[in-house]
Amino acid sequence: MTQRYVFVTDELPRLGAAGHLALNAAILRWLRELGHEVVVLLVGARLAAPVERYGLAPVAGPRIRALGDRVAVLPGSAAGVIARGLARRLPAGLAARLRGARHQADAVLGSFASPEDIAWCVDYIATYRPDAVLVDTIFRAGLLHAPELRGVNSVLIAHDVFHRRHAALVAAGYRVRPAVLSRADEAAWLCGARYITAIQPEEARLLQAMCPMQHVFTMVAPALPCPPAGAERIAGRLVFIGSANLPNLDGLRWFFREVWPLLAGRGVTLDLAGDCGAALGQVPLGVFRLGRVAELAPVLHRAALAVAPLQVGSGLKIKLLDYARHGLFTVATPVSLEGFAPDPAAPFGAAADANGFTEAVLRHLENPPDARMALDYVTRHYGLETSFAALGKAISASSF
Repeated sequence: MTQRYVFVTDELPRLGAAGHLALNAAILRWLRELGHEVVVLLVGARLAAPVERYGLAPVAGPRIRALGDRVAVLPGSAAGVIARGLARRLPAGLAARLRGARHQADAVLGSFASPEDIAWCVDYIATYRPDAVLVDTIFRAGLLHAPELRGVNSVLIAHDVFHRRHAALVAAGYRVRPAVLSRADEAAWLCGARYITAIQPEEARLLQAMCPMQHVFTMVAPALPCPPAGAERIAGRLVFIGSANLPNLDGLRWFFREVWPLLAGRGVTLDLAGDCGAALGQVPLGVFRLGRVAELAPVLHRAALAVAPLQVGSGLKIKLLDYARHGLFTVATPVSLEGFAPDPAAPFGAAADANGFTEAVLRHLENPPDARMALDYVTRHYGLETSFAALGKAISASSF
């Protein structure tokens, strides 16, 4: 039976983008392929351009208008979109500094939707009467407290335990926005939903303790195998994929400072895909900044090994599933590996310090693990049915 859903977010979900956007896009695609109707409610106006093509689902919002498969911002929001577009054309390091100066923060975890945007979404949902409302993170969760939506079937997609990430970044000396985000603050937003999804089991337990009356379950994006058929691995070639967010940059700086000198002269090179490379400024000899690439498979299929040197962070590092589904083994710090399905044949090697990381990289470059190990791991633990089974049950009953 066809059902109707509303997905509330502040950025258009896209595959191949940041991990949270890829998960959101996978949910939309899965619902559409099942024959259900889904409308994306976009709060704010975070588009790449004043008019943007988007074909994954219909879009509505208080500051945008849909024109067929195009989404356009209203005139009052166009200046901000243009300014952000110009900023993206600047060198990534300069753009990051300007963004930090504007927000007076080194890291922005999210921005709460305005009361006006919340009111618009509440009116839309009350009129549309969907079978369930999916809400992207606590930063859009204010609408679930509206009296008009009392009793609505709702799922809050947490993506992260934000107060823990906030505390870790503050402890590392960074300025974070929002300036204050406690466990109690986060629990108050979370507990407006009937169901809460966590990105990994440990965080599911934390969220359940914070909201004992809610139903909490784990949900991650499916990792569909993409075997490197006929591709030639380049001996000594490492790869890292990442945006210019603070945990990625912090981890890469540690890697270049502590590990890279120990790899010098051993025939090791590194491909950096995504905005992280440009945001770092100068990089060591042997590091290649690819920027944003249209297709990741060729980059990942030519690499011999992936690295994940993150020092801070929470949630699940979706990039490691990208590596695994392309047949790559990953050498990673313990924080990078938090939340993955335990398995003696997991395609990950943990290394807590620089010497251990270096030794693990050299050992696995000398004897590369077979791609089948990684492909079998994602098939066992991160298939489509496994990933979205609990979500399907949560949204199956109408509450209007």
